[in-house]
Amino acid sequence: MCADPYEPAVNRPSRARAGSGYLIGGAILLAFVAFVHWYLGWGRLLRPWTRLSPPAVAVAAGLMIASYGVRALRLRDYFPGPMTGRFPATLRLTLQHNLWNNVLPMRTGEASFPVLMARYFQIPPARSLPALLWFRFLDIHTLLACALAALGGLWLDTPAAAALAALWMTLPWAGYRLSRRHAVAPPAPRRLARLVQGVAAGLPATHGAFWRAWGWTLANWAIKFAALAWVLRQFVPLSPAAAVLGVIGGDATSVLPIHGVAGAGTYEAGIMAGLAASGAAPAPQAALTGAVNLHLFILSAALIGGGAGWCLPGRPHGE
Repeated sequence: MCADPYEPAVNRPSRARAGSGYLIGGAILLAFVAFVHWYLGWGRLLRPWTRLSPPAVAVAAGLMIASYGVRALRLRDYFPGPMTGRFPATLRLTLQHNLWNNVLPMRTGEASFPVLMARYFQIPPARSLPALLWFRFLDIHTLLACALAALGGLWLDTPAAAALAALWMTLPWAGYRLSRRHAVAPPAPRRLARLVQGVAAGLPATHGAFWRAWGWTLANWAIKFAALAWVLRQFVPLSPAAAVLGVIGGDATSVLPIHGVAGAGTYEAGIMAGLAASGAAPAPQAALTGAVNLHLFILSAALIGGGAGWCLPGRPHGE
């Protein structure tokens, strides 16, 4: 039997800020829906789905769900003690966290992670938050690595692009080795110092754990990019490199301080910016059609995954 849906909570000092974020995010969502209706019309925008092969779309959706599973494996590998033998609960937590991240504005969905970790595995925020910062660092690094590879393939010759990507890929390992040998000196300003200290506190304890976390991250994004780039190319004629840059542009908007509920508007703007950077520059209407439909695909996968997560075994502690 499915458990009742979990609603993430924010602590008291941040409730006013979260409330204003919801208002801004809601306003952006309404404005974006109205703009799409005026500029394209929702019927025209959604019509291309009728020409897609249902089995192919199902495979793309399956790849997205598989990427969530890889993220759950990364989490279980990081916390082997409390999560050993409890992969369904770990996957359930991952799917719920992903759902809140996709539907709530201003990254407030991240607040669900420490709460869920304490609720399902009795892992306090002092341990879960540094791990989340470490995972996000790996995610951002991988996004930028893929952007460098794609842009390098467009702007540079192959040897120069390969050298640039290889240099970038060495940074996490070099930083990890330094952090193991020396105390991390917090740079200014103070907020950045706290961020660096948080990431350092979340670093894996062993070299093997570091390489596994990085490997899970690369696998997750490879699967995700394969699915999303394919979907985007069904709506806009693009090269694989341009499609990947568009997807990267959309994902990069998650770090913006302001965006709409479920990322509406800002995600699409990020995709169009990524396509512009690639030099593909499709017609604005075609680019917007592809961006909105890709976003709808992501939200659908998150909703399906989140719903399935509530039905997985692994009830919260004490229930």
